[in-house]
Parts: sequence; structure tokens; C-alpha cells
Amino acid sequence: MRNLILKRFIETSSFSASPRSALPFLLSSRRNAVSVPLVEEEAETVVFPRESAGFSYGLNWALAGKGVIVKDKAFQNLKSSELQQRGASLAKSLSGVPVHVRGNVLEGASEISKAQYSKLLKQVTTYLSNVSNIFVHDGAIGSSPKFDAKVRVISDNPSAILSLSNVLWKTSTRAVSHDSCPLTVYAAASLSAAVTDAIGLGTQGNNGIIAADIERSLLILCGKAFSDVNGTKEALAALSGPIISARGGLHLSARLLVSGDNVVLLFAPKDTIQSCADSLVSADAGVILSSQGVAPLFQTKNSGSSNVFKMPVAAILVTSDSSGGIPSVSKLSPGQAAYHFLAGYQNGKFVPAYAKGPTRVDALELAKALLSKLKDHQISSFLVNASAGEKTVTGKDLLKLVESTLSKNIAPFELKGGDLQGKYNTFLSSKFQEIPEEFSFQES
Repeated sequence: MRNLILKRFIETSSFSASPRSALPFLLSSRRNAVSVPLVEEEAETVVFPRESAGFSYGLNWALAGKGVIVKDKAFQNLKSSELQQRGASLAKSLSGVPVHVRGNVLEGASEISKAQYSKLLKQVTTYLSNVSNIFVHDGAIGSSPKFDAKVRVISDNPSAILSLSNVLWKTSTRAVSHDSCPLTVYAAASLSAAVTDAIGLGTQGNNGIIAADIERSLLILCGKAFSDVNGTKEALAALSGPIISARGGLHLSARLLVSGDNVVLLFAPKDTIQSCADSLVSADAGVILSSQGVAPLFQTKNSGSSNVFKMPVAAILVTSDSSGGIPSVSKLSPGQAAYHFLAGYQNGKFVPAYAKGPTRVDALELAKALLSKLKDHQISSFLVNASAGEKTVTGKDLLKLVESTLSKNIAPFELKGGDLQGKYNTFLSSKFQEIPEEFSFQES
């Protein structure tokens, strides 16, 4: 690998030296000529080329460490206008690109083996090493620098970089290069879709695949997969969860509602609030709750302003129960909130921690951490039943109901009847070995 890197540098640099010369390193500019000692030969002077646009020793070495040997030039953190000058455009949005995740995934099927992923990674890095121009973008998942997950994107396509730069938060190159565990995204837009057959995944359609390896903090986007923004965000969220948790943040599948001076954590199914997404800070289900407040995972419509919000005044969990057992709105204790959060009940189905996508974060540990935050910061908690009436409450009607809980004296949760509590207990006891005593369906 070292010899290949040096060979590439030599081929793309304009200097003269004896064919017998050896180059132990490439770190000097043209103005710093160095003498290379040769065994039993006179020293010869080797002149190194100056760094310029698309040519940086530090970046080239960093990319080599990720398996990509720069053939010609590597452009880093170009502005949108610069990317467009190099042919970038906002590609037509796609959906349904296959998402494969591996690496001790607790929720969501792992559909790619370690051996298959390694083969795919080799194919991608080899391909990128044979592309004339490489594009690099540095960003972050989460708008709170202390609790975010740094990301470096490596691609053959300026359009892929443009798309991902609209998803990730801005951060400095130094922050990424000095981070202890950054995520790496390989976006090989022109790689043939046949690569999936070559590694044993079979035909995956014409739009490519999204493949994440949580153990190695890697994401591969093949073909047009970068245009599936939702699928890409799902994979990035899965990858960032362990990193954010290790840094002391809570990676929650929640959305943010700002009502006057109040910030509200809203846990709700996508189809329940889809029609009112414009009223939320972001339509994406993903926030980081930390000692500094709460921050969205991905860029929002107001990304130019501050996007670390103050500590929420309330956490509202939206459930759906048409049996009549759960009231339309009720107040929860911290222990009840943690219990209902862990269950994520939606009309006969349970979605632990309200997280539908693949994740490596344990839902029970997340519920315990949420309980601690609710108690420490005195965050009020409420349960809203979207199916309590004759028809399901969704969209703006749901938001009005949510906002009303902040100004009214809401009665404590009390089950009206039925065997719903038994269903909760049966599900949770079968899925989690030990439920903390403080967790409760309702207060006794």
C-alpha cells in the first residue's frame, strides 16, 4: 500500500530524480528541497511540488488511510457554487433504495455479512482509486459539537457531495481529522449496479444500494443511492447512535416542536404528523438530548440560525389506542413516561423507543437514560392518544392537542378499562429481561 501511494504521488508530481532514488516520505513543498541519503551513493536533491487546489499531502495521506489512493486531484469542502461549476446538480429524489446494515444490530434485520461488506468495500475503494477527481466533504450528525458524530464523505461525484452537504451539519476539517471516531461515507455514484451480484447480494435494482457497517463506522452509497435522502439518513442515524451515546448524548427518535418560548420533545409515528411537518423544527425523527439542551440530527429548514435548543419543558408521547382504554390526553410521571416510551404502543403493535429503523442502541438503556433526564431537568411528560375519538387525530389537529397540554391542568393517566396493561407487560417482559421497578404502566 505504501509503495502504491508513493507511486501515485510521483506520477502526479513534476520533479526529477535519479531512477535509483528512494522516497521515504512526501511532506515538503517545492521551496523546501531535501537531500535523500543513498547507501554508497552521493546525495541527490529531490524537489517536491507545491500544494495547490486539488493537491494536498495531508488530505491524500488521510484518504490513503481509508483505502482511497488519489489518482489525480482531491477537492475538499467545496462550496455549493464551486460544486455546481464542476457539474453538480440536485438529483431527482429517490426512495426505496435497499438499505443493508450489519454490526450487532439490535433492531432491524442485518442483511449483509461481514465478508460481503468487506468485498463491497474493496470494490468501492479500488474504483475510487482509479477515478481522476475525488471530492471530499466534512460534516457532522447533530448540531451540538460536543455530542455530535463527525463525518467524512469521499465521492467520485460532485452531485453526491452537494446532496450530502445539505444533510450534514457544517463542521471544520480539523474537527473531523482530529476526531477519535469519525464516520466515513463512500459515495461511488458511477460504480456499476452489478457490484452487488459480484459480492453475492443478488440483484438490487438499478438505483444502487445503501450499506452500513456499524462496527467499522462505514457507510457505502453505490449508484444513485445518495439521492434517497431518507434511506441515507436512516443509515447515518444507525451509525451515529453508538458514538453519540458514548459522548453522553441521548439519541432519540423524536421531533422538536417550538411553541412560543417552549421547546417540546414529540414522540409520534411519521404518518400521524406527516401533514404538519412544516410546523416542526424538522420533519426528521432524530434529536440529541444532552446537558446542553436538544439538537436535531440533520440540517433543518433554518440551519442558518442556532440549532441547539434549550432543555425541553415537556416530552409528549403519542400513542394510538382505539379500544377506549387510554384517555385522549393524560399526565405521566417520569417512571410512566419511561415505560410508555419503551413500549411505543401503536394500535396493537409495539415500537420500542419509537425507533423503526436499524439501531445498535439498547432501547431499555435508552429508556433508563431518558428517565434520568426527565427527573434531573424536571421535564413534564404527557401521553396523547391520537385514536381516542371517532376518528384518528393527525396533522395540525394533533399539534393543537399537543400544545393545549402545556396550558391546561391535565389529569394523571388512568386506564379506563380493558386488558391493555396485560398486553404491555407480556410484550415488555418477553423482550427485556429486567424492567426497573420505577417503570410503571400507571401509578398504583
